[in-house]
Amino acid sequence: MPATIYDVAKRANVGIGTVSSVINNSRPVNEETRQRVLKAIAELDFVPNFSGRRLSLGKTHMIGVVLPYFSTPSQVERLHGAMSVLAESEFDVSLFTIETSSQRKKILKTVPHRGRIDGLIVFSIELTEQDIDYIAQKDVPTVLVEAYHPALPSIYLDDTSAARNAVAYLIGLGHQRIAFISDFLQDDVCSHFSRNRYNGYCQALTAAGLPVDPDYHQQGPVSLESGQFMAHKLLSLPTPPTAIFVFSDLQALGVLEAARVEGVNVPKDLSVVGYDDILWAHFARLTTVNQQLYASGVEGGKLLLKALQDPDMPPSSLELSTELVIRQTTAPPGS
Repeated sequence: MPATIYDVAKRANVGIGTVSSVINNSRPVNEETRQRVLKAIAELDFVPNFSGRRLSLGKTHMIGVVLPYFSTPSQVERLHGAMSVLAESEFDVSLFTIETSSQRKKILKTVPHRGRIDGLIVFSIELTEQDIDYIAQKDVPTVLVEAYHPALPSIYLDDTSAARNAVAYLIGLGHQRIAFISDFLQDDVCSHFSRNRYNGYCQALTAAGLPVDPDYHQQGPVSLESGQFMAHKLLSLPTPPTAIFVFSDLQALGVLEAARVEGVNVPKDLSVVGYDDILWAHFARLTTVNQQLYASGVEGGKLLLKALQDPDMPPSSLELSTELVIRQTTAPPGS
């Protein structure tokens, strides 16, 4: 059995209070006694239980990070940004990932508890009023990243506007048959992003006097394979689109693969615009929407550390800008 603080006290012939004082440097201890305690610690290979000390002080020194679909490159990049800040702090990080609606309910119910975490960052999940009320009751400083609520500090962006601008760019190139590949619009985990980008897509078409054709909208999981499958369906239509706006770069890379397999020239016969601007998009020369993934994680980490230092500070929000990065997958139709 591992040695305990009682074993150390017995070996050094002192009380456990003295051992605790030496370990935590909480009060002066006679140098001879301190050396005797340190010798006993070394001989017994004693490892202090700092987590127990933290709990006794009402602190866990743990930050909870909740994010959906951890395997997607966009979420990895956001987490990378947050960790660049949190790793330099006094806090450890506990990661909680959500893939299903049942996991969402369970994690948001069990994680925000004093005694388990000191603070919480929630990535890319739109919280309900019930979620907000529950977090408020637990009094755990919480920051939202890629989401907004007036009751909580938030780092967010305007998905609808970014999507509208991307589709307007395609229309400006001369495209009239523009499809949209998305995540599921009714997904229980983070479907508001799909709906926001779909709304932006529809707004751009309507503003240009173009119809919103349901045959040009495909929904599926955020993956290369799904993007490829949905692109095959669109390219097999009697009148296929000349451009596709895609919910995520990961799906857009699948679209590029489908075009290659079917012998469709990009961008001469098909223009493709993604969303996220992950590293792979750069190497694929994909035109895409940059939404500052890394920066959003950095700002979220900074905002949470501020909230932990000043729990009474009023909620603040920061809207990050987006940028359409034009590369080699878009051109006027038939050019």
